[in-house]
Amino acid sequence: MNLGAPEIIGIVVLALLLFGSRKLPELGSSVGQTITNFRKGMAEAKDGDEDGDDADATSGAPADATAEPVDQPRS
Repeated sequence: MNLGAPEIIGIVVLALLLFGSRKLPELGSSVGQTITNFRKGMAEAKDGDEDGDDADATSGAPADATAEPVDQPRS
């Protein structure tokens, strides 16, 4: 799917009609912040996966740190 100049101009005109000239900068800023936050989250998740530690995936604590102590049988 190739977008040429006429298609891009049409999309811009449609966006102006739908959102108005006052809302477009706000909308663009919001989309930019969303993309930035998404990329940061993906980078953090990737860095966390490459550590190779024995951490529990849900809590970040070592798997054996959450175990309950075992009572010894009484004789």
